This record gives sequence, structure tokens and C-alpha cells, in this order.
Amino acid sequence: MGRTTRSTPVRILTGLSAIALPLSLGACSSGDTQTAAAPAKIESIGLLVQDMSNPFFSAMDKGLRKAAADIGATANTQDAQLDLGTQTSQMDAFVQQGVDLIVVSAVDQDGIAPAIQRAKQAGTIVIAVDTPAVGADAVVETDAVQAGEVSCTYLFEQMGGKGNVLLVDGTPIQTIIDRIDGCKNVATKYPGITIVGQQASKNDRASGLAVTTDMLTATPDVQGIFGMNDPSALGAVLAVEGAGKAAQVKVTGVDGSPEAVAELQRAGSPFIGTSTQAPGQMVVQAVQLAQQLVKGEKLAETNVKIPSELVTRETVASYAGW
Repeated sequence: MGRTTRSTPVRILTGLSAIALPLSLGACSSGDTQTAAAPAKIESIGLLVQDMSNPFFSAMDKGLRKAAADIGATANTQDAQLDLGTQTSQMDAFVQQGVDLIVVSAVDQDGIAPAIQRAKQAGTIVIAVDTPAVGADAVVETDAVQAGEVSCTYLFEQMGGKGNVLLVDGTPIQTIIDRIDGCKNVATKYPGITIVGQQASKNDRASGLAVTTDMLTATPDVQGIFGMNDPSALGAVLAVEGAGKAAQVKVTGVDGSPEAVAELQRAGSPFIGTSTQAPGQMVVQAVQLAQQLVKGEKLAETNVKIPSELVTRETVASYAGW
């Protein structure tokens, strides 16, 4: 597929309507065994995110704008709204447009694989961020198991090493699975801790509120709640306060988001800590990896894990944030 040279300034577009959906992929079809040459230079970058209503992905968009401006590339961000079909169409459209680099936070790491294959056959570099995506050239992500361990270690310690805990889970992608696994790893080291409930949210505050309310109704004797991301954890905070249990229940999350920072600074909140992610830095590092590939360099590491750190009420003032 031919590539066009662009000299326009960086631009950020959101919404599927911002790009034309492909009617056919022609030579880029999954059955085509021909593979186009990789670009000699990255002049256009497409970012595919799961859900722009989550501030995490807004921070990714910010990182994209910085990375693209640094290398003089155009930028286009698309929101899948947690729908695999939408994200597949968005990736195919990027391929038709001749985008040089696609950075993707996959809605479904296996389901997006055929679209990634088509992109790579067209010579497009594909780097996954936040969660793996089958077929991507590399992935840049938080050490999600560590993030779950860091958050839950603090939660269990603040509970005095004993009590009942609820887990507010999320959509079944690898990074979320790993955070929950990390929390459960830590629970095995605290014999006084019992996980009494686990339900999946849709990764946002509203569903975090709903599933936590349901779990608290079914099991009211709870002293701790782990939310696998900050929006779900902050939804849990609303449920705890709605149930009149703010003084009895402690809540932690994962992300280190601006909303979590504000909540840690709110007097009387049951929210006591969050383990960090660096969404903007993920995209910056993804672009750096792609730059190595266009230079013909072999990547020293194709699975880059960014360490997670704890932010609490005591340390939030010194936390740089997103």
C-alpha cells in the first residue's frame, strides 16, 4: 500500500466519524501473503483506545500529542467505546489511510489479532500499550501484577492484616486479570484476610458503584475493597458512603489518576491509596520503540513493563501525576 508524505501539524481527532471506514481492504486482506515494506520514517501515528470517558486514555492522548510533535508526525486518536468491532474498523481505516504507526490499547487482545495481521501485511508498525495484543510488534504496559500487589499490600496492612475484602473486577483483558491476580497473590500471605466477593465492573465509576452496592448488600460485613482501576474504586467509595460505612471500610485502586489524587486529598474519604500507572509515558515509549524499528534496529525488549508505585494520603502531595 502506498504511503503519502504529510507535513501538516499534529492533529487529534476523536470519534469513528473522523475517519472513513474501509469498504474493502484489497491487498491488505487477511488472506494476502504479500507483506509491504515498513515505513522509512514515521510521519503519521494512529492511537486506538478502549474508552475515552476514562481519564486514563485521555492521558494516553496527551502522551501521543507530545510524542508526535517531537518527531514531526501527525496524530489521530480513535475511541472504541469498549467495542471490538469498532476498534477493528478503526484499525482497518488507519491501514487504508497509510498510517505508519498504530498504537493500540486493545479492547480484546485476541479479537484484534486479524486486524493487526492486516496492518502488518500493509507495512504498518503496531505497538500495543496498557495490555498485550496478539501479533503486535511490541507491548508497553504497567507491571500489572505488581500494581495489584502494591495496592492490596497497603490495603491489607491498613486493615491490620485481618477482615473481609471485596474485589471490584473489570473487563477480562490481561492487564486487569493481572491486577486481580496480584491482589490475590498478596492475600495468600495474610491468613486473616478473606475475599468475600468479586464482581466485574465496566471499568468506570458508575458500574463500580453498582457492583459494589450489590456486593455490600449481599455481604455487609466488609472492611476493605480493592478496585482494579481508579474509576471502579471511586465508584466503590460512593457505594461505601451510600451504605453509611465510610468509617469502617478502606478502599484502594490502581492508576494514580487525577481523580484519585483529588479523592486522597478529600477529608474523610474511605479511599486511602492507589498504585500508579503512566499512560502518557506508555505511548511515548511505544513511539520510541517504533523509531528503533524504522531504523532497522532489533528491539532489546518486546515486552516493556513500567514499574508501579504506591500513592497514599501521606505521599500524594509529592506525586507528579499524569
